[in-house]
Amino acid sequence: MNHLQHFTDENALWTAIREGQTGAFKVLYEAYADVLYRYGLRYFREEETVKDCMHDLFVDLHRYHRNLSPSVNIRFYLLGAFRRKLHEVRKKSMSLHLGAYADPAFMIEYDTEHHIMAGEQQKETLRRLSAALQLLPARQKEVLYLRYNTELSYEEVAEIMKISIATCRTLAYRAFQQLREQLKSVPVYYLVICLFNCLF
Repeated sequence: MNHLQHFTDENALWTAIREGQTGAFKVLYEAYADVLYRYGLRYFREEETVKDCMHDLFVDLHRYHRNLSPSVNIRFYLLGAFRRKLHEVRKKSMSLHLGAYADPAFMIEYDTEHHIMAGEQQKETLRRLSAALQLLPARQKEVLYLRYNTELSYEEVAEIMKISIATCRTLAYRAFQQLREQLKSVPVYYLVICLFNCLF
């Protein structure tokens, strides 16, 4: 469903957001809630925590709408702002329970229900890929997720994660090489297709 149909394009929607139009915030939420929710679940298993972070993000957007940049890639902006919210909550949680703050884990799990229509061979490849993904460092998993699932450019992924573009590309390259090593029998083109499916 195209939630942006009431606006000519994303620029028109963002202009309405900056003007504080209530209807625009509803459209923005409906268009990007699923993307943000799935991303949040990579940081927290508790659905309520993810929903609370989403709520806080949209409250801040409304509260500070006059200060927003006039032109942005909305998906990129929301994912970056949401990631900061997730890190703030994780940092508070870690300091309360464990003391020192460490980089949060980034969870990727194979969803059998989502792939129920896949053939047995594809399911087996996806299961093997999911297992291989679990062995990757958190930052490599997050780069792959943002690159393949949210379709951001390397430049955008790097900015969201606060790393250089070169580091971002290196993390993606090393992750892909490790996955290829774990799944030697899977053709590269098919591995890429499965990667898109597994990171849904």
